[in-house]
Amino acid sequence: MVDLHSHILPGIDDGARSLEESVEIAIAATRDGTTVMAATPHVRDDFPTAGTTMEQLVRELDGILREKRIPLKVLGGAEIALPQLQTLSDEELRLFSLAGNPRYLLVEFPYFGWPLSLEAEIRNYERRGITLVLAHPERNPEVQFDPTSIAPLVAAGALVQLTAASVDGRLGRHNKRTAHKLIAAECAHLIASDAHWPGLRRVGMSSAAAAVRDPGLANWLVQEVPTAIVQNVPIPERPIARPGSSFSLSRWSHR
Repeated sequence: MVDLHSHILPGIDDGARSLEESVEIAIAATRDGTTVMAATPHVRDDFPTAGTTMEQLVRELDGILREKRIPLKVLGGAEIALPQLQTLSDEELRLFSLAGNPRYLLVEFPYFGWPLSLEAEIRNYERRGITLVLAHPERNPEVQFDPTSIAPLVAAGALVQLTAASVDGRLGRHNKRTAHKLIAAECAHLIASDAHWPGLRRVGMSSAAAAVRDPGLANWLVQEVPTAIVQNVPIPERPIARPGSSFSLSRWSHR
């Protein structure tokens, strides 16, 4: 599996607090079947991460994992808050590109409220050849109340990343229900751990893949789409949902 949202870098945000904890996360990820992980520290007011700092920590951690023979490749990135997205220079945006692919940026969908300018932002970046990947919109109460609100953002060109702990229910029934609705409506494209530390938001995606209960669709969400981003190749077409699964129903029909 390929995990494109994590907070594995040590001491840079609210994720891993030490290098030892970063290594712990890496070991847990490989045991769960993850081979590639993007380090995506927060870039927002309370964590004003610099792109050069992120790059340096990625190099250091990747080197340590190689020394310890832990088979996890760590790539760069960032989880950029919308206000910061509008202020970053082109060079900073390049440094923060998701998994080192300058055609993608991971953007933090707010936990509360609705960003009125987001659809316009998505279209603006699309015209620049950059796809915005929206992190965990299923955790926003307004999206939970009306999951159809995400459809125009996808139509504008965004990809949607769900948190693994939402999909398998660790973050509660509202998050799980909304995540599954977004998958059924073809408004979700990849699952990632958003791993911060051992515990509730622990690293690992295999339980979320199992919760999808459709092996082909699960593989698309945890392997095929994120791999395409890493390799800078076109996003593969979404597989047809297995007959009889909840994801083979018509869009929004199981609300």
